[in-house]
Amino acid sequence: MFEEFESYVGDWLLSIHAGNWSVHFSIVIFITLVVQFTWRCFAKRTERMTLNTKNAWDDIIFYGVNKPINWVIVLMGGSIALKVVAESESLAISEYLPLFQKIAILLLIGWVFWRLVYKTEHTYIKEDAKDTTTVIALAKLAKLSIITIITLSIIQTLGVSISGVLAFGGMGGLIVGMAAKDLLSNLFGATMVYMDKPFKVGDWIRSPDKSIEGTVEAIGWRVTRIRTFDKRPIYVPNSLFTHIVVENPSRMSNRRIKETFGLRYKDIRQVEKIITEVRAMLETHPEIDQSQTLIVNFDLFNNSSLDFFIYTFTKTTDWIYFHEVKQNVLLKVADIVIANDAEFAFPTRQLHIDRHEHHELEDKTEMMK
Repeated sequence: MFEEFESYVGDWLLSIHAGNWSVHFSIVIFITLVVQFTWRCFAKRTERMTLNTKNAWDDIIFYGVNKPINWVIVLMGGSIALKVVAESESLAISEYLPLFQKIAILLLIGWVFWRLVYKTEHTYIKEDAKDTTTVIALAKLAKLSIITIITLSIIQTLGVSISGVLAFGGMGGLIVGMAAKDLLSNLFGATMVYMDKPFKVGDWIRSPDKSIEGTVEAIGWRVTRIRTFDKRPIYVPNSLFTHIVVENPSRMSNRRIKETFGLRYKDIRQVEKIITEVRAMLETHPEIDQSQTLIVNFDLFNNSSLDFFIYTFTKTTDWIYFHEVKQNVLLKVADIVIANDAEFAFPTRQLHIDRHEHHELEDKTEMMK
């Protein structure tokens, strides 16, 4: 269709003033500029309309075709003008124009789909920030497919048999696969991460098997970049995730408070009352999840203390706010202990002296005086 239109316009222009190619060239350039200006005005108005709609797909489609259509106009006008000059002056370049046009059209088609994928990826990342990993993975796969299809189409256009390329690619793929075993294992590791979703970008992960802990910044096809809490980047090969245990604290449902308190032995009669009041405080605390396990019990006759413990879970999983809740709970426990005229124990030692030895020590002291 493009070639028929180009041939019709070129023949029409050549028939106006045979041999006067400069006039034809100027007319083609002028028409191209007018069409391009008209399209830009239309595009600006259409863009404002799509931005005012709630549906995201009109924005995506317009973003995908806007600039490529502008370049299609330039390509059509430029190729027609160049054909007019080449045929008028009998230039050899006219033989290569159809091939150039086909390759340019294929590249523009690939550019359209690339922009559609790019806009779709960024749109859905903004709308669904919880599942960015899947969106990014699908976008990468789509971009790789676009590059492959357009490359094979260009090769076919240049006259090279695709079947031969595919056959060579199959044999070459076997050789490359054997040589790049680690690279392929990382690729399959990334695929497993994308499919199983043990973590996503933004999650805090750690591994008890390896010294890995931090926030996931990016999941690539070869490595995953993790930012440690001291702000150092760690680049972990994806194949490693198929062999190690990965914890994802970001997906915990609650955070746990597990603390042990020691009271003095002289406060043994207040222990039961203190435990009862601490339990009542936790059961009415607005930030403690009552649907989870809650334990407050006397636990141990320790060397210097009577130990009781609390075991409970907060509603929040936020790391900073959790410590505020924990601080509040600990201070309330301290208030309850003080209100019952008791004190927290600290390591002490008692020295018992026999009376007879005590009198002998006094006599020796007197004699020294």
